[in-house]
Amino acid sequence: MTSSSTSGAPRSPDGDRGDLFDPGCPTRRLLDRIGTKWTSMAVKVLAEASPEEVRFAELQRSMTGISQKMLSATLQGLARDGLVGRRVEATVPPRVYYRLTPLGLTLEEPLAALREWAEAHMAEVDRANRRDEAS
Repeated sequence: MTSSSTSGAPRSPDGDRGDLFDPGCPTRRLLDRIGTKWTSMAVKVLAEASPEEVRFAELQRSMTGISQKMLSATLQGLARDGLVGRRVEATVPPRVYYRLTPLGLTLEEPLAALREWAEAHMAEVDRANRRDEAS
């Protein structure tokens, strides 16, 4: 953490702004947890369904290309971080339902902003990559 910051910048509870180069930085820790495409997709699907719950199989169908193992690991991580709630019905086979917690719902807006940025600018990024590959 560092004590210098820009006015109006978010601060940690101790008043310091995070330093992305510090492994303890809140932003870095968050990006380590949610920085995968599968995590952002799961949050999006669950946010769109909110306040309803979504079954595992429905999540997997919505997230084209994700394996059962990867979806399970993604949901376990989100649940461990308090972003996703899980409910199991004691049927045979068990039915498992997922929903965003109130904390998880607060993540939808920043992820939506990132998606908007991507839609507005990825064509430019792709052009830059093609120019670089051609040189």
